[in-house]
Amino acid sequence: MYMCGIFGYIGNDNASKVIVRGLKRLEYRGYDSWGIAVAAKHALKIVKRVGPIGDVKKALVLPPSTVGLGHTRWATHGRVTYTNAHPHFSTDRSFALAQNGIVENYKELQKKLLQLGYAFHTETDTEVIVRLIEYEQKRAISLLDAVRQAFKQLEGRNTIALITTEGEIIAARNGSPLVVGKNTKNKNLYISSDTLSFAPYVGGMYMVDNGQLIRATKSEVSCQDIRTGKSIPMHYEHVSTRHSEVDKAGFEHFMLKEIHENPHVISALLKQPAKEYERLAQVIKRARRVYVVGSGTAGIAAAQIAFYLREYAHIDAVSLVGADAKEYYDYFTPDDLIIAPSQSGETADVLEVLEHARIKKAVIASFVNMPGSMISRLSDFAFMAQAGPEICVMSTKIFVSQIAWGYLLAKTVANKRTDALKQLEKLSRDMSTYLEQPESHKQLKQVASVLVKKHDIFLMGKFQ
Repeated sequence: MYMCGIFGYIGNDNASKVIVRGLKRLEYRGYDSWGIAVAAKHALKIVKRVGPIGDVKKALVLPPSTVGLGHTRWATHGRVTYTNAHPHFSTDRSFALAQNGIVENYKELQKKLLQLGYAFHTETDTEVIVRLIEYEQKRAISLLDAVRQAFKQLEGRNTIALITTEGEIIAARNGSPLVVGKNTKNKNLYISSDTLSFAPYVGGMYMVDNGQLIRATKSEVSCQDIRTGKSIPMHYEHVSTRHSEVDKAGFEHFMLKEIHENPHVISALLKQPAKEYERLAQVIKRARRVYVVGSGTAGIAAAQIAFYLREYAHIDAVSLVGADAKEYYDYFTPDDLIIAPSQSGETADVLEVLEHARIKKAVIASFVNMPGSMISRLSDFAFMAQAGPEICVMSTKIFVSQIAWGYLLAKTVANKRTDALKQLEKLSRDMSTYLEQPESHKQLKQVASVLVKKHDIFLMGKFQ
């Protein structure tokens, strides 16, 4: 899985300050390097740094501006260096571009552009997009059209955003997440990889779909179909600011804070209406086979959920790792159910599985933490964790919520939902009691001091 964070801003405030704040909220998506470009006096100025995003002062060396574009990187193509950090300038510095994704055919495109006389100065696939847009500009009627024509040639899951010297932001999506946030009171506009980055500051959001292109200026924002160029109406949804805080709340670090939130996450899960669980339970009982698919930590949760369905409800359930699920595509049928746990709701490998499942007309259910995400929109049944942001890269509370949700679902299928509710309520209480005891932290630190000195650790157990 690959992630980077894109954050664009057009408004009335100091763009660099707003973007630093936004990138801090996106840092879970990448922390190898970061960069910010602002448009000021018909020119672009860029600051880039290697490492996690620093304090606000580092961005303030940029000139005052109300339009900017930022990026936080998780390196895939090219080393972690200043040169490879985004955004990347065009040759004439008329625009700068940031990317989230992987251009799978970048070698072929780069070869073609080299033959045409274009030079490359970085090790990234992102620079190929920049040069391709420059090439298309020679025969396009506008930069917008050049971006559209270039983007159509990219293979793989990608989202790009670019800023121009005139204070325009253009963004396009195919696979990697992109969302527009708008504050109608102060006219501030945000373009980002995640609603978390701007949730407290907007009243409405537009989830950009695959194959759509956004153009934003001080006076307007519009959307069009990348393939046809036709205009697409933008309907904004309400943004909930609940659970959008990203401070450490007095804890030493985010991981510790999020571990302490586990009891509350389980309690919130138990308050969800039983009706949707019961509807999904009926589909599970009728299904020919249930596939539970996830990637990373969610892949481990998928295996546990499949086990629960087999063990407690006697359902033919199979767990799949997203990246390795291709061999099953031909076996999907309309009588199958696909269950997809995902923190972001945008996991690329899982999305690919669900897209093939949709072609085969299988039923899709998901459990995600991001409302409006692509996985939830592909689903016939979309359950929300409502766990709040998980900033630490290592999953804690989302993993626990996925396991608890899978257990409650399996017990609902087995007509033992009441028992499961009592067990999970007790788990929440016991976990809270344990975490609140100072002696518990002392014991954990003692164990950690021993484990940290070991070269290998073997964990043995069984699913139950």
